[in-house]
Amino acid sequence: MKKFIRMQINGNTMVKKVFIVHGWEAHSQDEWYPWLKKELEKKGFQVEVPQMPNTDGPEIGAWISLIKKKVGKPDAETFFVGHSIGCQAILRYLETLPSGVKVGGAVFVAGWFHLTGLEIEEEKETAKPWLETPVDLANVKKHAKNFVAFFSDDDVFVPISDSRLFKEKLGAKIIIKHKMGHFRVVDGIDKLPEVLNELLNMQNS
Repeated sequence: MKKFIRMQINGNTMVKKVFIVHGWEAHSQDEWYPWLKKELEKKGFQVEVPQMPNTDGPEIGAWISLIKKKVGKPDAETFFVGHSIGCQAILRYLETLPSGVKVGGAVFVAGWFHLTGLEIEEEKETAKPWLETPVDLANVKKHAKNFVAFFSDDDVFVPISDSRLFKEKLGAKIIIKHKMGHFRVVDGIDKLPEVLNELLNMQNS
């Protein structure tokens, strides 16, 4: 039987869990998600990479609903990793949590509040609700102990200026990488050791 990292709090055993939310037009088995899942499991985490609905045309409500279903009752030993629109989904999920509920933290990879490089009209229509529906970041900040956000200086979709919003509004630790694109396999990225390290640091904070 797998031995998960556990903590005793008031006599109850709590398992450290990580939920990885994939990006737009991606799959749970794509990109660096399987690698990160495997590495975290080696460290004793319980990890899930849910297959999000209608990934070619992601909708806010449907994605938040699935995250809620998968997470169940979140606690301080619950952590999140998001990629691109997965970061948006995590933020919007955290925004819905009841007062006083706080998770361990979230790592955002190529997260955004603005998008560039969308050329197809269908893509613009899909992105519009995510771009135009406000997120109460002050409320989001209350629901997590730690935030870390990764950006690349040559991401064609995410303006580097969005890093300031993550820092100023969420108090996130910002890590800017050189020439890693949108952190996809097509950009040469199939592993993200720094993301793993940041999660390990979070679970000890």
